[in-house]
Amino acid sequence: MIPRRIFFFTIISFSILAAQTDYRSTIKIPDIPGYKTLKCDFHTHTVFSDGSVWPTVRVEEAWHDGLDAIAITDHIEYQPKKNDIPINHNRSYEIAKKSGDYLGITVIKGAEITRGMPPGHINALFLKDTNPLVKDDWKEVVAEAKKQDAFLFWNHPGWTPQLKDGKTIWYDEHIQMVKDKILNGAEIVNGYDYYPEIQDWCLQNNLAMLGNTDIHSPITFDYPDHERRTITLVFAKDNTEESIKDALMNQRTAVFVKNVLYGKEEYLKEIFINSISFNKSDIKLKGKDWFSLQVANNSDINYELELINDNDQIQFPKAIKLAAGKTVLFQVYAKKDGLTISETFDVEYQIKNLKVTSQEVLKTKFKFNVSVEPKN
Repeated sequence: MIPRRIFFFTIISFSILAAQTDYRSTIKIPDIPGYKTLKCDFHTHTVFSDGSVWPTVRVEEAWHDGLDAIAITDHIEYQPKKNDIPINHNRSYEIAKKSGDYLGITVIKGAEITRGMPPGHINALFLKDTNPLVKDDWKEVVAEAKKQDAFLFWNHPGWTPQLKDGKTIWYDEHIQMVKDKILNGAEIVNGYDYYPEIQDWCLQNNLAMLGNTDIHSPITFDYPDHERRTITLVFAKDNTEESIKDALMNQRTAVFVKNVLYGKEEYLKEIFINSISFNKSDIKLKGKDWFSLQVANNSDINYELELINDNDQIQFPKAIKLAAGKTVLFQVYAKKDGLTISETFDVEYQIKNLKVTSQEVLKTKFKFNVSVEPKN
């Protein structure tokens, strides 16, 4: 018999857990013209390989964290729990799919092809049947995945145990898979690890950029409640497998991790301009008095701006942080006494936490109509 005190403590603990998890957070990143911005994680594990949670937990975590879609990608070759759980490589997806349908999370059938380098670890998404991927030759495995019209991407290219001489490199095998249109993308971020050379490689080879958790433990072990998990942003027509696959195949993705966005310039620019709004574009100055515009940031991203093109007449903020979900004062003043002007200024900023290549950040221009009158 369970002692009454322990029994009540157990009931209370379960009640607290339910209260903590029975809500969904919202990730505020705007849609872009023509597409919805879906928040996704395409690399997750369950007890059906080397993960420590049941497949339904992965879906519940995704719902709680504000995601729209996940892929269950248990290892094919690595099955440490095979003495406890029968090996059916489709089963983790089948269990998760029911929970996903209930909670409105799109669950994608995937698997992790787990080999030494080359080719390393490769995720295959949108599989029809995972079991035929059990083969000795990795080339036959990827051929079977492509036969099922899967989307394949290279996992954690900078993972230390598989580096050669401590460097992230792409082998001839990877280059050939790109040429043969077998490899469709790569993780530029895995967990918190960013691989700058892989971002550039994806841009050069027209591959989709992905950022995923590769989560094995409960999500809160790696990402406490105050930390947002790594996600792939997918720009899709709607939240369906078909639309997500179309977006991935056409490289309409970006990566969001630790308040940094990585991706193509065209997509990061749309996210930024659809996140913020100024209350006015006309600036009327008297002498050297300050004039304050208000700029609202309706996203969950703290944008860090730095002025590029200064001038000798009007001082715009040299650096400004547009805090997530806040309205910030954008203060302007004339640099000289006695100015009388009426001009339009194109003011250029670089956004330090929006990386369009490993070495370059997004640049944007604001247009302001400025009039200055001498102060009486």
